[in-house]
Formats: sequence, structure tokens, C-alpha cells
Amino acid sequence: MQPQLDEKLVIAISSRALFNLDDSHQVYEQEGLQAYSEYQVAREEEPLEPGEAFPLVHKLLRLNDRLGPEPLVEVVLLSRNSADTGLRVFNSIQHYDLAIQRAAFCGGESPWRYINAFGCQLFLSNEAEDVRYALDCGVAAATLVSRKGGSSDNDQLRFAFDGDAVLFSDEAERVYKSEGLEAFTASEKAAAREPLAGGPFKPFLSALQRLQQAFPVDEAPIRTALVTARSAPAHERVIRTLRDWNIRIDESIFLGGMNKTEFLKAYQADVFFDDQQSHCESASPHIATGHVPHGVANP
Repeated sequence: MQPQLDEKLVIAISSRALFNLDDSHQVYEQEGLQAYSEYQVAREEEPLEPGEAFPLVHKLLRLNDRLGPEPLVEVVLLSRNSADTGLRVFNSIQHYDLAIQRAAFCGGESPWRYINAFGCQLFLSNEAEDVRYALDCGVAAATLVSRKGGSSDNDQLRFAFDGDAVLFSDEAERVYKSEGLEAFTASEKAAAREPLAGGPFKPFLSALQRLQQAFPVDEAPIRTALVTARSAPAHERVIRTLRDWNIRIDESIFLGGMNKTEFLKAYQADVFFDDQQSHCESASPHIATGHVPHGVANP
């Protein structure tokens, strides 16, 4: 029977995000494609080391153990490798017993054009250009900029999201950038009962909630958090927006401009998504971090 991909949570991941390909990538940059191909083929029986997104992918796929006989979470590999050089990647997937069956090896070209065909709701990559194309296709996407994988202290999968330009549109952030904090606060207070438009990660958050609803609230294997620089009185519009969307978010942290990193560590985030480079740079040594190149902060 043809699988109904729109009923699943489908996440696309690049090979460099899933595995540590730093050594082979260095060969490619210094010696060229032929040397890279020879390097990979010669080592195709040597498993690659896990990359920064490996712990997240591992936890995602383990959700299927709790979701019944039909897997509702799927991870698709999208790679700039050819099938020939990509054999090492698939061998590594088998070595780590990851249930990844679908892949596109694009022979040096960008794989973003297959994102919608696979029905993906999220794309994670180390290639910023590919991520921008995915966002243009209407898919939540982030460039992994971290130097650390996700948390492995517990089985629960914990996502953390910035608000403006990530879960929400950048309409409020544009006011802040152009007119300052005082004007932003006044504007958000005046528009407190007007829902914000959705940002690039709204559909992904909705997909996570559909999975959460398969479990009692206190037993859900997925937990979500909004970690935002907003503070009162700009909090009200956010709360009412989520209520209007009929989306539950488990934790909402309004920081009023404080650094987010210690809060992300306390929350034990597996992955954090933010549009601001400075926030990503601060969090990346400690938390798997995805930069979302969207909105006024990313012209």
C-alpha cells in the first residue's frame, strides 16, 4: 500500500549533519572531487562518527517504538554525494541501526528540490544555501551551527523555538528593528488580541503537536518550549496567538533580553531554533542549534 506521507512527521537531514564528514570534506576542498571519491570508496566499510544531528535523529526514530505498528516518524537522507560515494553513508546508517530507508544522492547538486516531493516538514543541513531554498519552498529549515549534539540524558525529545521569525512572522521584529524597543512594546500591547501570522516553523510545531496528542499530557515523549526575548506586556499577543492556532506549547520562557543559553541548558533542549546569529553562537557550544535564515535579521 502507498504510504500516506502527509500523516507522518517527515524530517530531511543532510549527510554532513547526520555524520561527521569533516575529514572527507577537507579532502574535497583541498584535493578535489576525484580525491574525495577515492577517499570515501576506500573507507566505505569504516563507519562514520556521529554528527551533531545524530542524537536528535536517533531519538526521533525511537519514537516509532511507542507509536504503534505503523511508523509515524520518518527521516529522509538528502545528500550532495553521488550514490557511489554515498555508500559509506548508508553503510554507517546500517552500522548504527538507524531506520532510514529513503534517500536522494544528488551527485554534487543541491538536494533541496526533493524536499516537497518527500513530504518533509523539516530540513536540517550544514549548507546555508540549501536551507534558504527549503524555506523558500515553505518548509521549516535550519542550518546546523552547533559543535555539540543533543541531550541524551532522557528519552523525552525536547524542542526549543524562538518566537519572532521562527514560530511567528517577523512583523513585530520589523517594528523593533526600525523603531526600537519602546515602539515595539507599544505596538504589541495595542495588538495584543490580533494573532500574529505564522512563521516558517508553525507547520512543524503543528506536526509535533499531532504526535503529542497520541499520548496523555504527562506521558508525551515530545516536549516543546518557546524561548523568547520578549517580556511583559509583549507576552500577551504570543499567548493569544498560540491559543488562536489551537497549538499547545509546553513551556514558555519570556526572557526580556536575557541570554538564552542557561535556560536552554536547564530545559535540556535536544535542539534549539533561532533566527538571530548571536543567539545561535551563544547556544551552539552547549546545545544542538539550528540557525533559521529568515526574516528581517537575515536580509
